[in-house]
Amino acid sequence: MKLRVVRDLDPHDQRVLLRADLNVPLANGRVADDSRIRAVVPTLRWLVDRGARVGVLSHLGRPEGAVVDALRMAPVADRLRELLGQQVHAVRQCVGREVVQAVNALPPGGVVVLENVRFHAGEEENDPEFARQLAAPFDAFVNDAFATAHRAHASTVGVARVLPSYAGLLMAREVEVLTEVRDHPRRPFYVLVGGKKAKDKLGVLTDLLARVDGFLVGGGVAFTFLVAQGHSVGKSVVDAQLVGTLRDLLREAAAKGKKILLPEDVVVARELKAGAATRVVPAHAIPDDGMGLDIGPATVQRFATELAKAGTVVWAGPLGAFETPPFDAGTDAVARALIRSPAFTVVGGGETGEAVQRLGLAEQFGYISTGGGATLDFLRGKPMPALEALRM
Repeated sequence: MKLRVVRDLDPHDQRVLLRADLNVPLANGRVADDSRIRAVVPTLRWLVDRGARVGVLSHLGRPEGAVVDALRMAPVADRLRELLGQQVHAVRQCVGREVVQAVNALPPGGVVVLENVRFHAGEEENDPEFARQLAAPFDAFVNDAFATAHRAHASTVGVARVLPSYAGLLMAREVEVLTEVRDHPRRPFYVLVGGKKAKDKLGVLTDLLARVDGFLVGGGVAFTFLVAQGHSVGKSVVDAQLVGTLRDLLREAAAKGKKILLPEDVVVARELKAGAATRVVPAHAIPDDGMGLDIGPATVQRFATELAKAGTVVWAGPLGAFETPPFDAGTDAVARALIRSPAFTVVGGGETGEAVQRLGLAEQFGYISTGGGATLDFLRGKPMPALEALRM
C-alpha cells in the first residue's frame, strides 16, 4: 500500500492538524501510561523542527458524544509538554473560534492540544460538516493514529477528504512492518491467541487460518475450544454460541494440516481475585466449581517449545487474567519464551501491549504495534478506511 507520508510535506509555517492516538489511561488526573504519547513524539518532533504550527487531535475514552470532564485532554497536554520540553497548551474545544484563535496564535514550531474529539457525536458518525469544522483552521492533515485506522470517523477519514493529507511516521512504519508480516512471513508463522472472549478473536482465527501454520490458544478463548472438544470447563468463561463454529474450525484446521495447540493444563480458582487459592489441573478435568484463569506450566513449556521453532509470531491477547496476580504467570512465562525465540514477533496493541508493558518487557520484542483491533484487521486483509484516505 503506497501512502502519502509526512516526509512529502513541507510544513514550514503551515497549520497542521495531527491526528494521534492519545487514548491513555488516567489516574488521579495524570497520565498513568504514556506509551501511546511517546509513540507519536517522533512525528510531532519532525513537524515542530521544521516550523509547523501543530494542533494535536485525539479521542480519550468513550464519552459517547457528550462532554465528560474526567476525559478532557489537559493531562495529556501536560505529559506532552514534559516529553517535548516546550510549551504545549490545551484548548477546551476541538472546533470553532477558540481553536482558530489558538492555532493562529502559535509561533512556528508551536503545539496546541485540542479537546477530546469524541465529545462530539459527529466524530464516530463521520459527519461531513463536523469534518469540515475540524479541518477549517488548518492547511494540512497528518494521520498518525494507526489504532483507529480501521474506523471511518470524521477525524480519520472525513478530514482527509477536505485537506491535503499524509501518513505520520508511526502510521507509515506500522503499515510497512505489518505488510511484510502479512505478505512475506518467515515460516513457520504462528499466531498466539489469547484474551477474554472467543467472539473477539473469531475473525482472526477464521481469516488467518489459510495464511498461518498454526495457532497457540490460551486465555479465555481456550475454554470455548475445550468445550468444542467435548470437555467440561466448570465456571470458566465460554461463548456458548460459538462452540459449533470452533468445532468446525478444528476440523478444517486438521484437514489443512494447520496446528491448533490448546492448553494441556490450566490454573483454576473459585474466584478471580488477587492471592486466590489456586491449583493446576489438566485442561480436560476442570472441577465444576473451578474457573480457569491462566495456562498451566505444562502448557507454558509446550508453547515455548513450539515458539522456539517459529519464524514469525503475532501475539494477540494475554494468556490469562494478567491484571490479577497470580494469574499473570502464564503470560509472563510465554512472553519470556518469545523473547528467547529467534522468531520475529509482533505484539498486538490493546491488552497484549499493556501486558508486556506491565511486565517490563516491551523493549525486548521485535515490534510492538499500537493497533489492537486495527493491527488484526490489517493482517486479516480487512478494509482500513483511514489508510485508503491516505493512498497515493
